[in-house]
Amino acid sequence: MSNNIETLRHSAAHLMAAAIQKLYPKAKFGVGPTVADGFYYDINLEHALGPADLEKIEKEMLKMQSESIKFAREEISLDAAIKLFKKLGQDFKVELLNDLKKHGTTVASEIYGSDTKIPKFQNSKQLDKVSIYSTGAFVDLCRGPHVASTKDITAFKLTKIAGAYWRGNDQNKMLQRIYGTAFAAQKDLDEHLTMLEEAKKRDHKILGQKLDLFVFSDLVGPGLPLWTPKGAILYETLADFIWELRQKRGYVKVEIPHIAKKDLYIKSGHWDKFKDDLFRITTREGHEFALKPMNCPHHTQIFARRPHSYREMPQRYANTTAVYRDEQSGELSGLSRVLCITQDDSHVFCRANQIKDEILLIWDIVDKFYGAFGFTLTPRLSLSDPDRMEAYLGDRKNWQSSEQTLRDIAKKRGTKPIEQIGEAAFYGPKLDFMAKDSIGREWQVATIQLDFNMPERFGLECINEKGETERVVMIHCAIMGSIERFLSVLIEHYAGAFPAWLAPVQAALLPVSTDKHLKFTQKLANELKEQSVRVWIDDSGETVGKKIRNAEQQKIPFMLVIGDKEMASGKLAMRERGKQETVEMTIEQLIGRAKR
Repeated sequence: MSNNIETLRHSAAHLMAAAIQKLYPKAKFGVGPTVADGFYYDINLEHALGPADLEKIEKEMLKMQSESIKFAREEISLDAAIKLFKKLGQDFKVELLNDLKKHGTTVASEIYGSDTKIPKFQNSKQLDKVSIYSTGAFVDLCRGPHVASTKDITAFKLTKIAGAYWRGNDQNKMLQRIYGTAFAAQKDLDEHLTMLEEAKKRDHKILGQKLDLFVFSDLVGPGLPLWTPKGAILYETLADFIWELRQKRGYVKVEIPHIAKKDLYIKSGHWDKFKDDLFRITTREGHEFALKPMNCPHHTQIFARRPHSYREMPQRYANTTAVYRDEQSGELSGLSRVLCITQDDSHVFCRANQIKDEILLIWDIVDKFYGAFGFTLTPRLSLSDPDRMEAYLGDRKNWQSSEQTLRDIAKKRGTKPIEQIGEAAFYGPKLDFMAKDSIGREWQVATIQLDFNMPERFGLECINEKGETERVVMIHCAIMGSIERFLSVLIEHYAGAFPAWLAPVQAALLPVSTDKHLKFTQKLANELKEQSVRVWIDDSGETVGKKIRNAEQQKIPFMLVIGDKEMASGKLAMRERGKQETVEMTIEQLIGRAKR
């Protein structure tokens, strides 16, 4: 997202809040940041908003837009800001300001946005001044920047209402979150709204139920998907594909337990960073364990089990396994955000002079995997923030070296990634791969992370040619990242109509008459199953036309009508999903189509 469009959208959030305040003077405001495709504002109102309210707010926004109201910035002391927002009755702002006064820069990102830069106060807990913006009568705590006036917010639309706990804490008050979007031109907005309508039709939460791929149970708990037989086929087929690509390139499988002592995560650095996001377990003997939130610390212990010669390097470990994160219930969403995350994880332990070759090898796997789905990838280089190095492990020199290594690898690959300051993992920089789906949405998919810090913390070494110990380097990589999240993307990318090699049911066998043709159909199904073709027989008493429609609704790639002619000739009458014509083929040809 360019800075210009982000400024436009942030200004639109303020315009929306100003319109809400005018229409509902008792409204109390939380925060209103920009997000990937627009903006939102969290508000507390005495009544629940509905579609009619959105229209009313939007109408007021248009009126205020035409009035060319200026965005006026002012810098005031922290105490003056607290006094001002108390007078305005904005309790949430007062709470944030009081916390800011108490905790300093650790709260600043919550108020101003996650990419806040406050170098002047970097080494101080206190912030002397804050900036506020006025849009007519509406006053907000904000770092800016904004467009000059409301007239510059050209094309906008309010899109939906949701609920959100104040500050993401389910112990706090539930606020109403109003989402919207804004673009520089009406044409761009219209295209985006068309995409949103198409996205609704492709919603994986709806298609997943309709196609019987996964289910959530209140008894099991939110954010914990259960895979049906059809869904498990998708899950396993993707995992097998990744393993096939890795195995050809020298990876070996490892397995690890799902819990570990607290000590492991203290040593790795994850405890300090993520302790509030962990599921913790205290044994009856009083020992503290955690459900693993990531796999890398476990894998270090497999490498560390014995000394390694330079001749054994690199060591490439692959492990498809679940990790667990204690997400807030309001943040959970279908397969996109879950508590149990299945990662197709791998860790390479190598020497410094092997880094480039190993990352290029992984890049080959990434391209091969995503090429199978027709995704075009754009690499992004996620770097540390030099002004906030206290957020990362290790020294600046190692970070600069590893970041330059990734730049050199990308150059060798013939590409120049977009660079994102402050998006690195806390232990090292990473190459993230961005993919656009069939309706133009961008997703972050695979990631390759270069890590000098964890080998240092765990003392991971090999013996070099001179018989001396040499610190190794660790490369983290998840091709899908999370099988759950990737499947949410894939279901919507294909609108549930998977390619034949991936489809849970590849061929629907449709006997014209269950009395005359079912026995032959069952024999044919057994032959296909022996060749690992996934088939389903519609043995209902429906007409052939209705059976075809049912198979189409289930998005099955191939439909085979079995009647007298097919029994006599041994040829199959195959109709492909989405096509009207029927073609003749042998059973061998069908098997080839299903496996291609």
